[in-house]
Amino acid sequence: MPRVVVFDETGGPDVLRVVDEPVVEPAAGEVRVRIEAFAVNPLDQMVRAGQSPRPVPLPHARLGVEGTGVIDALGSGVTGLAVGDPVILGAIPDFETRGAYAEYTVLPADRVVPRPAGLEPVAAAALWVSYFTAYGALVDRAGMRPGDQVLITAASGGVGRAAIQIANQIGAVPIAVTRQSAKVESLLAAGAAAVIATDREDIGEATRRHTGGVGADIILDAVMGPGLAELSLAAKLGGTLATVGWLDPRPASFPANPSLTIYRYMSFADMVDPVTARRVAAFLAAGVRTGVLQPMVDRVFTLNDIVEAHRYLEKGTATGKIVVTP
Repeated sequence: MPRVVVFDETGGPDVLRVVDEPVVEPAAGEVRVRIEAFAVNPLDQMVRAGQSPRPVPLPHARLGVEGTGVIDALGSGVTGLAVGDPVILGAIPDFETRGAYAEYTVLPADRVVPRPAGLEPVAAAALWVSYFTAYGALVDRAGMRPGDQVLITAASGGVGRAAIQIANQIGAVPIAVTRQSAKVESLLAAGAAAVIATDREDIGEATRRHTGGVGADIILDAVMGPGLAELSLAAKLGGTLATVGWLDPRPASFPANPSLTIYRYMSFADMVDPVTARRVAAFLAAGVRTGVLQPMVDRVFTLNDIVEAHRYLEKGTATGKIVVTP
């Protein structure tokens, strides 16, 4: 029988276990996908650890909001898709009961999008959540335009690297922020126009230096925490701050730049809208086709090593996505 990762109690990585489950037939309007690869995300860690923003049905809860595979079966009434189509899981609204950490999953047909041609499964598994989040925050909310100076915190992470590439695709100027000087060269190689290492320079002063004294048009922040007030001063008057994460769990300070327009972007709310998902999928497919968008994978694990994959995630040292193959 196919294998799936489940957990019966919240806690550390060791609560995860691989079990056998029978194949589920898709209901009307659903498709079954044979998973070829899935990504391990911080949200998975939060849910597993009992820090989920919504209750998790225990026991036998599942994980996984992102993955890729091939359509294996169609429920009645499904049109526009065929068995054998390579797809990306665009959104799994009830991932706690049928998530991507499995060899097969069943989900509504409008929750899958075509996999970009030429993108291998491991790379495809690293595409959707990070790039959707960066696109939604920068383009849909902040209105990023060619020439905009865009300051990107946590730039070595999945969303940060996606934001660098998307800014380049639009024609904006990505300025990466990292806490470690050792990561400067890799971020320049990833496409950043400039890199600010906060272990050796002040973020506000460095941003003004790179922007001709004006400040950033847009700040994309995945950190939050008490440093948010200082970060806001790196924006120009009338600039925009879009927050997309909470890597620092401490309470966020109030932005000190009163002229900022502030967006708190939660990508999963947009992912469940089929119209938005198709539009973002078209943008990402174009970027993959031209070579501007190239998902970065840090390490690949097998399904049997899912506990080790979560332990690696918790180290916080990954410089790209963590991907698991069945």
